[in-house]
Amino acid sequence: MKKTILTGCQATSDQIHIGNYFGAVKPLIELQNQDIYNVWLFVADLHSITKVLSIKDNHPYDQWTTNLIKLYIASGVDLEKTVVFKQSDVPAHFQLQWVLACFTHIGFMQRMHAYKDAENKKELNLMSIGSMNYPILMASDILLYDVDIVPVGKDNQQHMEYCADVAQKINHRYGDVFKVPAWQVEKEIGEVPGIDGRKMSKSYNNFLGMLDTPEILRKKVNKIMTTDLLPEDPKDPDTCNVYQIIKLFLSEEEKIDLRGKYQAGGMSYKYVKDYLYEKLIVFLGPIQEKYAQIDDSYVHELLAKNAVIANEVANQKIKQVYQAIGFR
Repeated sequence: MKKTILTGCQATSDQIHIGNYFGAVKPLIELQNQDIYNVWLFVADLHSITKVLSIKDNHPYDQWTTNLIKLYIASGVDLEKTVVFKQSDVPAHFQLQWVLACFTHIGFMQRMHAYKDAENKKELNLMSIGSMNYPILMASDILLYDVDIVPVGKDNQQHMEYCADVAQKINHRYGDVFKVPAWQVEKEIGEVPGIDGRKMSKSYNNFLGMLDTPEILRKKVNKIMTTDLLPEDPKDPDTCNVYQIIKLFLSEEEKIDLRGKYQAGGMSYKYVKDYLYEKLIVFLGPIQEKYAQIDDSYVHELLAKNAVIANEVANQKIKQVYQAIGFR
């Protein structure tokens, strides 16, 4: 019997960057191509609004969601193998969150990263209840679908521990209501640096976007921070921002060859930036072409169809939960 994997993604702007691709999209595609898994992918639009108190402008979440799904499809997500749906299309996520919240002590949430971070910054008065309850909603996302494995980054391990804890607490009281999920820490690709050397992030505006035009990419690549070493000087690839990005696109043989050029000297930063630009164009060209061929209406129809599938599964779980706690 196939195991069920569930993973979520947030639509926080009109596109994603290459750090997002290698950290989330590529691992998902690798999972879906293994015949031992059923894969569920949801756009976590409810999670995306946890920061509405700290932003001034309204955001077009629906369009961002559409763009995100188009990029995932264009990048290789197979809709025959992966069920793609939107979190807010399934009311059971709200319903189960309330039940889980009633089995969760405030002290537990006060130990979570988000709360501790706000506390350390003396910003608890600015923290929304939605942000504090983020782990509870995440647990409901998972427990609704009898998930076997959840791929997570290291920063989400604490949330998964809470998910397992609250599921076990309810099971201990009412019987086998929830499947307690395992989690799989995603293979580390290393922190992808942005053009300014900090972690690549849309909030820093230092990213190489999956939908950036060749002209924009050229300007961004040229701005990647390097040292003042001369072309004839040997260079350390492991401390070079350009190499840390370009290695994502290289075969092992290409990595060995490029590292040799760094260490031997005689190679300019212009050369390696031109090399990165060429790799980006070859990689992004087909994805952008396929993206342009996907109509927004296709995504809307897909979400409407898959909302029915997701609701059917989620509603069965809610019915089971309600019956277990005494709602007849």
